[in-house]
Amino acid sequence: MEAFAHVKYVRMSPRKVKLVCDMIRGKDVATATAYLMQTPKAACEPMLKLLKSAVANAEHNNGMDVGSLYISTVAANPGPTLKRGMPRAKGSYNRILKRTTHITIGVSQKD
Repeated sequence: MEAFAHVKYVRMSPRKVKLVCDMIRGKDVATATAYLMQTPKAACEPMLKLLKSAVANAEHNNGMDVGSLYISTVAANPGPTLKRGMPRAKGSYNRILKRTTHITIGVSQKD
């Protein structure tokens, strides 16, 4: 059985979030929490909050043992892109793309 937690519309590029996802995929919850607390990346803050939510879902909704949980699924998919712009020289205009991310974490019990 797997317990999930989702967060949508995180104002961060999926490319940056995927670096943190690859770092914690397959690790047990205690190790992944330690990695997220010690890594100086901006994506670690929403990922840590989401991991705690997934563990709470597993414990409360599915009755899983917290000590034997590991991260089975991590996904960072692109969300909608906010299109903004900035005036440039000679009356021109540059497009600025402010990207968003949908993040999913799934935790399972070790057999």
